[in-house]
Amino acid sequence: MSFKKIVKSLAITAILTLSGQHASAQDLLASQAPIDKKMRTVDTLTYNQLLEREYSGLPAEDLYADWNNIYAHRATQLPDHYKIDLRDFCMPTPSRVITSNFGARWGRQHKGLDIKVYTGDTIRAAFSGMVRMVKYEAKGYGKYIVIRHDNGLETIYGHLSKQLVKENQVVRAGDVIGLGGSTGRSTGSHLHFETRLCGVALNPAVLFDFRAQDVTGDFYVYRKATYDRDAREATRLRGVQGNGSYNPADVHSTATAQNRQSESKQQNYAVKSASRKVHKVKSGETLYRIATKYGVSVEELRKLNGLKKSSSIRPGQLIRYS
Repeated sequence: MSFKKIVKSLAITAILTLSGQHASAQDLLASQAPIDKKMRTVDTLTYNQLLEREYSGLPAEDLYADWNNIYAHRATQLPDHYKIDLRDFCMPTPSRVITSNFGARWGRQHKGLDIKVYTGDTIRAAFSGMVRMVKYEAKGYGKYIVIRHDNGLETIYGHLSKQLVKENQVVRAGDVIGLGGSTGRSTGSHLHFETRLCGVALNPAVLFDFRAQDVTGDFYVYRKATYDRDAREATRLRGVQGNGSYNPADVHSTATAQNRQSESKQQNYAVKSASRKVHKVKSGETLYRIATKYGVSVEELRKLNGLKKSSSIRPGQLIRYS
């Protein structure tokens, strides 16, 4: 075989070999394509499961029966006590000026704090969580946002000039969610800020100290039995101190003192009640007979029981004799 024929034969063989490898590679890619597509689907499902797992089993899951984008707030059954984690927080605004407190105002209840901000001021998420509502209410909140947080609270930000988040969006504490404004029922630019538990408004002052730009502690324990007193005391302390600050220790110590005072009164009443000895009148008994039995005078019995000389006693009647 001539040299040219040998080279030609080798060249043809090499071309055929490369062609075969290329075809095999294409076949391999083609066969892997459905697998890659399935893997992408699996990856998406896994990611969604991870997200679902991350946002399941949170404190809020134990408190709220549903998730909706319809109601800004709807009161449900409150627990007797609930520990709220305040550690992962961000003040919604750097403003320290509170223009209206929580409580009675203009003949109705004001369910939040009004904080002085200017139109366009940055408003941030107070805690991490998920945006539940982004709505507009002309005769109320104006442009507002509701966020349900990992710690069980829901916060409401009202009268915004602009909303910068969407419903069902996950946010972290400190994320910018909107801009201050004066939309809705408002007489001037400010942030209406609410904190709610199970749809029930809590005084933000038991959680936030706007003057100090801090929370009131690492945790706040809501107690149904003492909350109303705590809320009133928080507002009272702010008024007394005149600087918007609130010390939960002062509130709880005051509440404890009030409880002790109440318990002391109850104990004194119990002691007095125990010292009051009574006799149950039997059929045919007279005041004279009862007085003789217990070694007291008839006049003393009348005085202890508010009886007149003309008063009669009846069976079953309780007569004090000491």
